[in-house]
Amino acid sequence: MSPALHQLSVAAQAQGLAEGRFSALELTEATMARVQAHAGLGAFLAVDEARARQQAQKADAARAAGTAGPLAGIPIAHKDIFVTDFARTGLPSTAGSKMLAGYQSPFDATVVARLAAAGTVTIGKLNCDEFAMGSANENSAFGPVLNPWDRTRVPGGSSGGSAAAVAARLVSAATGTDTGGSIRQPAAFCGITGIKPTYGVCSRYGMIAFASSLDQAGPMARSAEDCALLLSAMAGFDERDATSAQRPAADYAALMRTPREGASAARPLQGLRIGLPKEFFPAALAADVHAAVRGALAELEKLGARLVNVSLPRTELSIPVYYIIAPAEASSNLSRFDGVKFGHRAAQHGDLLDLYKKSRAEGFGPEVKRRIMIGTYVLSHGYYDAYYLQAQKLRRMIADDFAACFRECDVIAGPVAPSVAWKLGEQAGDPLQAYLADIFTLPASLAGLPGMSVPAGFAANGMPVGLQLIGRHFDEGTLLHAAHALQQATDWHQKEPSL
Repeated sequence: MSPALHQLSVAAQAQGLAEGRFSALELTEATMARVQAHAGLGAFLAVDEARARQQAQKADAARAAGTAGPLAGIPIAHKDIFVTDFARTGLPSTAGSKMLAGYQSPFDATVVARLAAAGTVTIGKLNCDEFAMGSANENSAFGPVLNPWDRTRVPGGSSGGSAAAVAARLVSAATGTDTGGSIRQPAAFCGITGIKPTYGVCSRYGMIAFASSLDQAGPMARSAEDCALLLSAMAGFDERDATSAQRPAADYAALMRTPREGASAARPLQGLRIGLPKEFFPAALAADVHAAVRGALAELEKLGARLVNVSLPRTELSIPVYYIIAPAEASSNLSRFDGVKFGHRAAQHGDLLDLYKKSRAEGFGPEVKRRIMIGTYVLSHGYYDAYYLQAQKLRRMIADDFAACFRECDVIAGPVAPSVAWKLGEQAGDPLQAYLADIFTLPASLAGLPGMSVPAGFAANGMPVGLQLIGRHFDEGTLLHAAHALQQATDWHQKEPSL
């Protein structure tokens, strides 16, 4: 019995479309039916079925004319941190915040535009923590997202809607953003694959900013192969983004399949040195997470990789460094939301200052307010040198630690998070605990390095565990190659929750 259309990966859907076994319209209809059937997960904030059908019909016409690319007709969804042209898509752009409720963007984010140009069908916009600030997707103004493996647990954040939608087979792939782990952590919690490319690989134009020196877009899908296909369409220099890397576009699917020198079919990772930082395996690491990660590392060894012990001595400092730099940048970026130019405006107000105060008080949620206040404090006169400047110096040192490690290894590996997904509301009253859960993902973000989460089995309670792989700058190909080899030898990424 052949699998249902929603169970097919991006690569399998593309092959089926190319062979004419089904049409893009049929695939889109099946996807929208799946989305509607599982609306209770809270993954989607908006769906425009009419326009999705139009895009699917356009993709079918392109395939009939022989002008379609490999992603033509593939249904995807976008994290609602990317703006979408309302006139073209009919979709709002809210960043999960009341502050932007009803906002109608006049343009598409570059990532959205490039995937549309590749022929993908936009099903809708996905829920996320407000302005991408959170590790549980409980901070959205439009309600939490539920983990499809256990609806009493969080899906991770801030790209929790993207991770849950892919894990639940609502869509085969989605876009996400990663500031301090917001692709990798929810991918791990939901048992899917996600990659944060090197800072600058994907354009930030049209991505509603949280922390500009850290935010980076990336794909979330079931496999490394699917992520490579999407990343090839998303990446590339964009003159509208001053932080965009001026590098030629890469074919990540081809890089993923490029064999290593001296490798064989049985040992495709022959010669690959995988560094294991001792700081990524502390005593506080959950035992079942530790066991699952070690099991995945053993599989990599069987494929020819060699494990090397390394050290990232400033790992613990990444938490205070990040939670000074990111809120400081958030304080600056979110100052534009003042109730005057766009966004929420308080109905009752006095003078202009009162308008600012009431609009921001009503429009922003508690976590966003917390980070704005922290950021404003560390940038204030008398504290800038003591906090922000020192954090930037330590950020440089954290990057130097990685550079030293990469003289001894080609890839760094470890857990994505210290535990599996926690219960909904469990950390709501203690934001510090949620911040501490980012300890393994923050260092790579601060250094601007590529990192990905790969399914690595399950914990004792049946919840997914993710293996984190970190690479050198612009060496996404090596990460994808290693992840693909692991997924060719294991089936963890093919497991799906019972809905």
